[in-house]
Amino acid sequence: MATIIAGGFDVSIDADAAVQRLKEAGVDSEFICNFRVNAPGQHGALPAGGDHHASAGAHEAGKGAGKGAAIGAAAGLVAGAAITPVVGPIGIAAGVAAGAYGGALTGGMKAGVDKEAQPGNDTVRPAENMIAVNADAGPLTADEVIRIMEECGARQVESNQGVWANGEWADFNPVSMPHLVGGRDAHEPGAQSDASPST
Repeated sequence: MATIIAGGFDVSIDADAAVQRLKEAGVDSEFICNFRVNAPGQHGALPAGGDHHASAGAHEAGKGAGKGAAIGAAAGLVAGAAITPVVGPIGIAAGVAAGAYGGALTGGMKAGVDKEAQPGNDTVRPAENMIAVNADAGPLTADEVIRIMEECGARQVESNQGVWANGEWADFNPVSMPHLVGGRDAHEPGAQSDASPST
Protein backbone atom coordinates (compact mmCIF):
# COMPACT_ATOMS: atom_id res chain seq x y z
CA MET A 1 0.00 0.00 0.00
CA ALA A 2 1.13 3.50 -0.80
CA THR A 3 0.46 6.79 0.94
CA ILE A 4 -1.57 8.75 -1.58
CA ILE A 5 -2.13 12.47 -1.26
CA ALA A 6 -4.91 13.74 -3.52
CA GLY A 7 -6.06 17.27 -4.13
CA GLY A 8 -9.42 18.28 -5.55
CA PHE A 9 -9.57 21.46 -7.63
CA ASP A 10 -12.57 23.42 -8.86
CA VAL A 11 -10.94 24.38 -12.16
CA SER A 12 -8.51 22.50 -14.36
CA ILE A 13 -6.07 25.41 -14.63
CA ASP A 14 -5.37 25.14 -10.88
CA ALA A 15 -4.99 21.37 -11.15
CA ASP A 16 -2.55 21.82 -14.05
CA ALA A 17 -0.59 24.35 -11.98
CA ALA A 18 -0.34 21.82 -9.14
CA VAL A 19 0.98 19.15 -11.50
CA GLN A 20 3.56 21.58 -12.85
CA ARG A 21 4.69 22.60 -9.35
CA LEU A 22 4.99 18.94 -8.27
CA LYS A 23 7.10 18.10 -11.32
CA GLU A 24 9.32 21.14 -10.73
CA ALA A 25 9.80 19.91 -7.16
CA GLY A 26 11.11 16.60 -8.51
CA VAL A 27 8.08 14.30 -8.46
CA ASP A 28 8.26 11.93 -11.43
CA SER A 29 5.26 11.82 -13.81
CA GLU A 30 4.87 8.13 -13.00
CA PHE A 31 3.83 9.07 -9.47
CA ILE A 32 1.29 11.77 -10.40
CA CYS A 33 -2.07 11.13 -11.98
CA ASN A 34 -4.99 13.42 -12.72
CA PHE A 35 -8.62 12.63 -13.40
CA ARG A 36 -12.12 14.06 -13.10
CA VAL A 37 -14.47 13.14 -10.26
CA ASN A 38 -18.13 13.44 -11.23
CA ALA A 39 -20.81 14.91 -9.00
CA PRO A 40 -22.19 12.58 -6.29
CA GLY A 41 -24.66 10.12 -7.83
CA GLN A 42 -23.18 10.51 -11.34
CA HIS A 43 -20.04 8.41 -11.02
CA GLY A 44 -21.33 5.95 -13.63
CA ALA A 45 -21.82 8.69 -16.22
CA LEU A 46 -18.40 8.03 -17.73
CA PRO A 47 -17.01 4.60 -18.64
CA ALA A 48 -14.27 5.02 -16.02
CA GLY A 49 -16.87 5.76 -13.34
CA GLY A 50 -18.70 3.27 -11.20
CA ASP A 51 -21.28 4.56 -8.80
CA HIS A 52 -21.85 1.61 -6.47
CA HIS A 53 -24.19 3.27 -4.01
CA ALA A 54 -27.59 4.68 -4.86
CA SER A 55 -28.99 7.48 -2.78
CA ALA A 56 -30.47 6.02 0.38
CA GLY A 57 -33.62 8.13 0.13
CA ALA A 58 -34.26 7.11 -3.46
CA HIS A 59 -35.09 3.52 -2.49
CA GLU A 60 -38.54 4.58 -1.24
CA ALA A 61 -39.34 6.99 -4.08
CA GLY A 62 -41.12 4.39 -6.24
CA LYS A 63 -43.49 3.38 -3.45
CA GLY A 64 -44.27 6.99 -2.67
CA ALA A 65 -44.89 7.79 -6.33
CA GLY A 66 -47.38 4.92 -6.67
CA LYS A 67 -49.27 5.93 -3.55
CA GLY A 68 -49.25 9.58 -4.61
CA ALA A 69 -50.52 8.71 -8.09
CA ALA A 70 -53.49 6.79 -6.64
CA ILE A 71 -54.43 9.61 -4.26
CA GLY A 72 -53.93 12.22 -6.96
CA ALA A 73 -56.03 10.28 -9.48
CA ALA A 74 -58.89 10.07 -6.97
CA ALA A 75 -58.72 13.79 -6.31
CA GLY A 76 -58.49 14.45 -10.05
CA LEU A 77 -61.58 12.32 -10.66
CA VAL A 78 -63.59 14.45 -8.25
CA ALA A 79 -62.30 17.68 -9.82
CA GLY A 80 -62.89 16.34 -13.33
CA ALA A 81 -66.47 15.34 -12.46
CA ALA A 82 -67.09 18.83 -11.15
CA ILE A 83 -66.06 20.49 -14.42
CA THR A 84 -67.75 17.92 -16.71
CA PRO A 85 -70.88 20.09 -17.20
CA VAL A 86 -68.62 22.85 -18.55
CA VAL A 87 -66.08 20.94 -20.69
CA GLY A 88 -67.79 17.61 -21.19
CA PRO A 89 -66.56 14.06 -20.47
CA ILE A 90 -62.98 15.05 -21.31
CA GLY A 91 -62.92 16.85 -17.95
CA ILE A 92 -62.95 13.56 -16.04
CA ALA A 93 -60.01 12.13 -18.03
CA ALA A 94 -58.04 15.37 -17.76
CA GLY A 95 -58.68 15.58 -14.02
CA VAL A 96 -57.59 11.98 -13.42
CA ALA A 97 -54.43 12.39 -15.54
CA ALA A 98 -53.42 15.69 -13.94
CA GLY A 99 -54.13 14.38 -10.44
CA ALA A 100 -52.17 11.16 -11.02
CA TYR A 101 -49.17 13.06 -12.40
CA GLY A 102 -49.11 15.61 -9.61
CA GLY A 103 -49.66 12.96 -6.97
CA ALA A 104 -46.86 10.73 -8.31
CA LEU A 105 -44.45 13.65 -8.37
CA THR A 106 -45.32 14.75 -4.85
CA GLY A 107 -45.43 11.20 -3.49
CA GLY A 108 -42.00 10.39 -4.93
CA MET A 109 -40.48 13.43 -3.30
CA LYS A 110 -42.14 12.85 0.07
CA ALA A 111 -41.14 9.20 0.36
CA GLY A 112 -37.96 9.89 2.27
CA VAL A 113 -36.01 11.64 -0.49
CA ASP A 114 -36.56 15.06 1.01
CA LYS A 115 -35.70 13.71 4.48
CA GLU A 116 -32.35 12.29 3.41
CA ALA A 117 -29.44 14.06 5.05
CA GLN A 118 -27.47 16.11 2.58
CA PRO A 119 -23.81 15.21 2.97
CA GLY A 120 -21.10 17.81 3.25
CA ASN A 121 -17.84 17.76 1.33
CA ASP A 122 -16.14 16.08 4.28
CA THR A 123 -18.25 12.95 3.72
CA VAL A 124 -18.76 13.00 -0.07
CA ARG A 125 -16.37 14.23 -2.72
CA PRO A 126 -17.73 17.10 -4.80
CA ALA A 127 -17.33 17.21 -8.57
CA GLU A 128 -13.71 18.20 -9.06
CA ASN A 129 -10.47 17.83 -10.95
CA MET A 130 -8.33 15.52 -8.83
CA ILE A 131 -4.56 15.22 -8.70
CA ALA A 132 -3.21 12.15 -6.87
CA VAL A 133 0.42 11.69 -5.84
CA ASN A 134 2.19 8.59 -4.57
CA ALA A 135 3.90 10.32 -1.65
CA ASP A 136 6.03 7.26 -0.82
CA ALA A 137 7.79 7.28 -4.19
CA GLY A 138 8.99 10.83 -4.57
CA PRO A 139 11.39 13.34 -3.08
CA LEU A 140 8.64 15.27 -1.23
CA THR A 141 7.10 14.46 2.12
CA ALA A 142 3.32 14.15 2.40
CA ASP A 143 3.23 17.54 4.14
CA GLU A 144 5.13 19.16 1.26
CA VAL A 145 2.69 17.70 -1.28
CA ILE A 146 -0.25 18.99 0.78
CA ARG A 147 1.32 22.46 0.96
CA ILE A 148 1.82 22.63 -2.83
CA MET A 149 -1.76 21.58 -3.46
CA GLU A 150 -3.11 24.16 -1.03
CA GLU A 151 -0.94 26.89 -2.54
CA CYS A 152 -2.38 26.01 -5.97
CA GLY A 153 -5.95 26.41 -4.68
CA ALA A 154 -7.07 22.88 -3.77
CA ARG A 155 -10.61 22.75 -2.47
CA GLN A 156 -9.85 19.50 -0.66
CA VAL A 157 -6.66 17.59 0.06
CA GLU A 158 -7.00 14.05 1.34
CA SER A 159 -4.66 11.29 2.45
CA ASN A 160 -5.29 7.60 1.90
CA GLN A 161 -3.53 4.27 1.86
CA GLY A 162 -4.11 2.78 -1.56
CA VAL A 163 -2.79 0.77 -4.47
CA TRP A 164 -0.58 2.67 -6.92
CA ALA A 165 -0.12 0.76 -10.20
CA ASN A 166 0.76 1.75 -13.77
CA GLY A 167 1.09 5.40 -12.86
CA GLU A 168 -2.31 5.81 -11.21
CA TRP A 169 -4.33 5.38 -8.02
CA ALA A 170 -5.63 1.95 -8.97
CA ASP A 171 -8.17 1.39 -6.20
CA PHE A 172 -9.65 4.90 -6.04
CA ASN A 173 -13.33 4.77 -5.06
CA PRO A 174 -15.22 8.00 -5.87
CA VAL A 175 -17.97 7.26 -3.34
CA SER A 176 -15.70 6.52 -0.38
CA MET A 177 -15.47 9.12 2.37
CA PRO A 178 -12.43 11.38 1.90
CA HIS A 179 -9.91 11.70 4.75
CA LEU A 180 -9.33 15.45 4.62
CA VAL A 181 -5.93 16.75 5.66
CA GLY A 182 -6.00 20.14 3.96
CA GLY A 183 -7.58 22.46 1.41
CA ARG A 184 -10.28 25.09 1.75
CA ASP A 185 -13.02 22.66 2.82
CA ALA A 186 -10.88 21.27 5.66
CA HIS A 187 -10.41 24.76 7.09
CA GLU A 188 -14.11 25.68 7.07
CA PRO A 189 -15.97 25.64 10.42
CA GLY A 190 -17.39 22.18 11.17
CA ALA A 191 -15.07 20.34 8.77
CA GLN A 192 -13.74 17.03 10.05
CA SER A 193 -10.13 16.96 8.94
CA ASP A 194 -7.60 14.39 10.06
CA ALA A 195 -4.89 15.51 12.43
CA SER A 196 -2.11 13.93 10.39
CA PRO A 197 -1.67 13.23 6.67
CA SER A 198 -1.25 9.48 7.05
CA THR A 199 -4.53 7.67 7.69
